[in-house]
Amino acid sequence: MLRKLGLSAIAGAALLTSIMSAQAQTAVKFALDWKYEGPSAPYFVALDKGYYKAEGLDVTIDTGPGSVAGIARVAAGTYPIGFFDINSLARFRDQNPDKDVKAVLMVYDKPPFAIVSIAKSGINAPKDLEGKILGAPAPDGAFAQWKAFVKENKIDDAKVKIENVGFPVREPMLADGKVDAITGFSFSSYFNLLAKGIAEKDIKVMLMADHGIVLYGNAIMVNPEFAKANPKVVAGFVRATIKGIIDTAKDPDAAIKSVMKRNETGDEKIELARLKMSLKDNFITDWVKANGVGGIDDKRMSDAIEQIAVTYEFKNPKPKAGDLFTSDYLPPAGERKL
Repeated sequence: MLRKLGLSAIAGAALLTSIMSAQAQTAVKFALDWKYEGPSAPYFVALDKGYYKAEGLDVTIDTGPGSVAGIARVAAGTYPIGFFDINSLARFRDQNPDKDVKAVLMVYDKPPFAIVSIAKSGINAPKDLEGKILGAPAPDGAFAQWKAFVKENKIDDAKVKIENVGFPVREPMLADGKVDAITGFSFSSYFNLLAKGIAEKDIKVMLMADHGIVLYGNAIMVNPEFAKANPKVVAGFVRATIKGIIDTAKDPDAAIKSVMKRNETGDEKIELARLKMSLKDNFITDWVKANGVGGIDDKRMSDAIEQIAVTYEFKNPKPKAGDLFTSDYLPPAGERKL
């Protein structure tokens, strides 16, 4: 009888521990910038490998409305953590000075902002855009850098016709010859054109970062009230995400499986190629290899803010690097090395 009572007590204690563990998990809603595509792999890897859970987090990952529009979701607290364009954050903060949203983890050290065209358009250099029609969605993160791109490359923008196009029709219009080039994220437009039947050799991708743009790209950003109330949660999310990025960089072929579990209609071959392109061009730059994942260079960020001022007239004093990004939640550099 005593032995049975002892076993019952052990079983009860185990059940209580399990319940307490479940209750200890902090629910976190995280918003992506876009769909469940190849570049979102690090977050799903961190989820599937239990990195978020190990930090006491029950993370839900949702799709987003684009790299610009989603910032308002973080500011409102609808999503306490999101993945959006840090350059657009500078503009958002200027328009909403009471919203102290900050980035806490740089993901795209090199932004995927690009001008994409088809070979027959004859666009091989920035100046070749003169006399052409550029299809650009008004809320597009790449198009937001147009004026700076024009200035850096001495383009006569009066000779470029800008046509406001919707995201869903952007690549189809280019494929059909209704526009000569489009703005977009390199790894989105490139593979969308492949899906439209355009031959790989005919797709021309001109990364703005290769033509004078010093900007950073998308980063993890946090609602200020949430960060203040939950600093350990934010630090834990950042730490787990960095592990997901490093694992993805080491083995993208395995990482893409975590994406495809959530995107059953997607083409795994295309999403893997999209992921590998983003890792090479955006995630894992020479700077990241030398300094580790997630941080920034303050001088470069200051230069980037000056470049943002070319595309946007600040109503308030221009922000400083520390207004847009904080390293307070990053783990030591040794834990962020590839």
